[in-house]
Amino acid sequence: MSESTTARPALVTRAGISNDRIIGDLLRPIVETGAAFWTAIGVCSLFMAWAMFCWGYQIYYGIGVTGYNRTSMWGLYEVNFVFWVGISHAGTLISAILRVTDASWRRPITRAAECITVFALMIGPMFVLIHLGRVWDFYWVVPYPNSRGLWPNFRSPLLWDFTCINSYLLGSITYLYLPMIPDLAAIRDAAENRLGPVRRKLYRILSLGWQGTSRQWSLLERSITIMAAIIMPLAVSVHTVVSWIFAMTLQPMWNSTIFGPYFVVGAIFSGIAAVLAALYVIRWVLHLEAYIEPVHFDNLGLLLLVFSLLWGYFTFSEYLTPWYAHQTAEMAVMHHRMFGYYAPFFWTMLACCLPIPLALLVGRRTPAKTCMASLSVLVGMWIERFLIVAGTLTRPRLTFNWHAYHPSWVEVSITVGAFAYFIFLYLVFIKFFPIVAIWEYKVDRGLAAQENVS
Repeated sequence: MSESTTARPALVTRAGISNDRIIGDLLRPIVETGAAFWTAIGVCSLFMAWAMFCWGYQIYYGIGVTGYNRTSMWGLYEVNFVFWVGISHAGTLISAILRVTDASWRRPITRAAECITVFALMIGPMFVLIHLGRVWDFYWVVPYPNSRGLWPNFRSPLLWDFTCINSYLLGSITYLYLPMIPDLAAIRDAAENRLGPVRRKLYRILSLGWQGTSRQWSLLERSITIMAAIIMPLAVSVHTVVSWIFAMTLQPMWNSTIFGPYFVVGAIFSGIAAVLAALYVIRWVLHLEAYIEPVHFDNLGLLLLVFSLLWGYFTFSEYLTPWYAHQTAEMAVMHHRMFGYYAPFFWTMLACCLPIPLALLVGRRTPAKTCMASLSVLVGMWIERFLIVAGTLTRPRLTFNWHAYHPSWVEVSITVGAFAYFIFLYLVFIKFFPIVAIWEYKVDRGLAAQENVS
């Protein structure tokens, strides 16, 4: 082993945690597997298997097994697509923006946020395929050369969405992987004797021969900074384009110029909530109280509070403008949402996204209070996406076309399966990679990132 990676005496951080203990605590989930892990994997697998059966059932019998009807050609699948793409903004805000602004408190929580981005982007676009019914016809959406040029219609927001999401997913995977390289080398060196041959080979390959030299650290920091600068505009463009799928139509309450920023604010709002909920569970299950501290919940809770107010402002603006114009078609949709069939959903959404977070986050923001606020926001934002889709399509301009939309058991099952898939991906990631960035935590606690550099 080279001099740059020789063992050093145990160092102590400002919090009194030794370097050896940091390595041991953060690598424990990787080298030790308990019954609870396999139980959680088994439960998630059951829900996922049931969802796959339901999808196969839908492919065999057709899209008619869903609750879609003549006017509601979009439903729960589109709601989930917008929701999961919105959740993907978590890693962008928590990691990229805070990294660029040099907010040092974000270091122990960045990886948990970046995971949410990648996994949400893996789940959201699946609902586009599920919605197709004839999933084998997906190739019509993919641009490819043929005798007549390219098949897709480049004027369609659906194609813009396909391009943006794939670019964002590729960038997010790269942005997640780069800061993991030093930690993968730490696993390779510290836990090699406690892992099987396949995993040892995996970490040797993924660590890319990392030795912690000054040149490697310089290249890594530069690469992460460049990716952070690239990923931020990509994230904004993704959810703006998602909003254009609605706003570029002439449907009442959809054809609005405010949809772009409104969707971006809502995405960041739900993304912060997802990060807070994930951090609370990780901290509690893995006993990482010494690493994920109350200050992280306090700062993220403050961000959640700010975006709750921003979301309230945009929601007020969205409903004020059509109310003032008082067009018949838009007033029918508004009345249907606020006082008709969807009124319980509307007022629940409003309560979950504004009064409840305000009550919990104004003042002292404890981990438990911020977690409750984040769960409330996630529920409210999912309902908001449901109201946008179902609330408009069930009230088209021609009154004889008014129909109710009721999701079927197939749609509900696949939705639950998607949440199980998200938890499954998170569990597998925690089993193979440290969920807290070891080297970034050392920097945050006063240990030099280049402590292994000769």
